[in-house]
Amino acid sequence: MQTWLVTGGAGFIGGNFVRAAVQDGHARVVTLDALTYAGNRATLAALEGHSAHTFVQGDIRDRALLDRLLTEHQPDAIVHFAAESHVDRSIDGPGAFIETNVLGTFQLLQAALGYWRGKDDAARERFRFLHVSTDEVYGSLGDTGAFTESTPYAPNSPYSASKAGSDHLVRAWHHTYGLPVLTTNCSNNYGPYQFPEKLIPLIIARALSGAPLPVYGDGKNVRDWLYVGDHCAAIRTVLARGVPGEVYNVGGDAERQNITVVHTICALLDARRPRADGKAYAEQITFVADRPGHDRRYAIDASKLKRELGWAPSHSFEDGMAATVDWYLANTAWTQAILDGSYRTERLGLGASA
Repeated sequence: MQTWLVTGGAGFIGGNFVRAAVQDGHARVVTLDALTYAGNRATLAALEGHSAHTFVQGDIRDRALLDRLLTEHQPDAIVHFAAESHVDRSIDGPGAFIETNVLGTFQLLQAALGYWRGKDDAARERFRFLHVSTDEVYGSLGDTGAFTESTPYAPNSPYSASKAGSDHLVRAWHHTYGLPVLTTNCSNNYGPYQFPEKLIPLIIARALSGAPLPVYGDGKNVRDWLYVGDHCAAIRTVLARGVPGEVYNVGGDAERQNITVVHTICALLDARRPRADGKAYAEQITFVADRPGHDRRYAIDASKLKRELGWAPSHSFEDGMAATVDWYLANTAWTQAILDGSYRTERLGLGASA
């Protein structure tokens, strides 16, 4: 069984990835997470005491810590999720995004390079550095077309610019130093354990509390929605069969306007947890001022990943959304632990995000 060092493994996507990797027997996992606002040990509660999982609280900018973990655990791969990831937060405070997403990735690459160079030929051949990125680095689309791996970068927010910078560093460390890297650029993820300032869990939480459901602008911004379990399966596929130096786009084949997503959530809640007054949750929808620089449309062309590596999403938008709403209804304590003040944020609940 391989050993993987997973950065950001207590976050939303990273946590789902780590739990599946350990519980399904894919690998031994060392999780490194700084436990900032979106990192939550409760996401990994099911792995407490598991012999195949080690949790370390720490920062990817801490080079001494990185070197120690690599030496001690001798991982066969690094899977790099750790990032500041919320667009609204990047508008209010871009510095943290540069620090973590750019400088943190640089430190991780440097540590990985030194570790990789010190291995024997077989271990060097086996090692992979997989960098998890976003479709937001490509900018905004018109009414047609989709992002491919050759789409020029045109990031429009401090968040997407910082991720674009980290993507370029990863590419450079492969072409300059030979480090065997892989990059995935995914569309909008949703599913269990997502921090509740993101659109889908935000709408669920506010609907159940009777609060207004804020939707940016006219609500017609389009995203390709990807169920987090499908994304994790794609990452494992790229890790196992991807070609070093290559980029793979990951999408859910599920383009929807934000307002459609909100109406879908409302309809699912109407059926599963009706309002006491008998009214529809959709009556709580409120349109708010748009986010500065809000990209109009993203869409992913994942045909390379499907064609070359054999991956495809297994959840339709309808199935994935139903499973997601059911999870939040069954796990209100997880959300409440964040909303009760444990993870205070000045923007939480003030606007929908995508």
